Amino acid sequence: MCFSPEASFAGGIVISSIGVAVVRKAKKVQKPSQIVFAGIPLFFGVQQIAEGFVWLALSDPEYARLQNIGTYLFLFMARVLWPMLMPLSVLLMEEDHKRKNIMWVFFAMGSSVSLYYSYCLLFLNVTPNIASHHIQYISDFPESLAVPVFIIYFIASLTPLFISSTKRAYLLGVLLFLSAVVTEIYFFQYLTSVWCFFAAVISGVIFWILGEPIQNSSSETVQVEMGLK
Repeated sequence: MCFSPEASFAGGIVISSIGVAVVRKAKKVQKPSQIVFAGIPLFFGVQQIAEGFVWLALSDPEYARLQNIGTYLFLFMARVLWPMLMPLSVLLMEEDHKRKNIMWVFFAMGSSVSLYYSYCLLFLNVTPNIASHHIQYISDFPESLAVPVFIIYFIASLTPLFISSTKRAYLLGVLLFLSAVVTEIYFFQYLTSVWCFFAAVISGVIFWILGEPIQNSSSETVQVEMGLK
């Protein structure tokens, strides 16, 4: 979260609660293919809590020992897990074989980004810093690769949502795209922190995206039991 430790912890708990509710919903209708996608809000909730510890460490020397833990957990989730998790979650739900084959390409792209950032986090330096009520992650990652890697990251994590045959999945893609544009224009220096905050809030729409299939499944079950089908 890009405002304070209290906001990060509160937001993380709320978003995690939504994630738990969506996962339970998917399990209730026996849709294991939706579990990873349904768990995305939970993913972001944990990530926001991790950044809450970064805020604490930077704001109070008493919590300084938590800085590296919070920083690397947050960045591991944002830069290593996310570019693989998003395309994988959509791929697992996909039932159309042609679309599924295309999504493997984006999963491979996301995986390559994850490998790159894994290397950077292991062997290069990252230092968080509070500036203008946001957290800026200053790193010595190769500057020449920053833009091309981010473009691949962006394409790999968003495009599957527009390809997916899952009803309304594209709306999550639209919202994430718009939030990325806003962040790039107004919060460029704090891109990782602020876009993750926007994405965390936006991920709540997954409850609604998966709502219709779940309702349909429940409706069909009721109709079968009543002998209407």
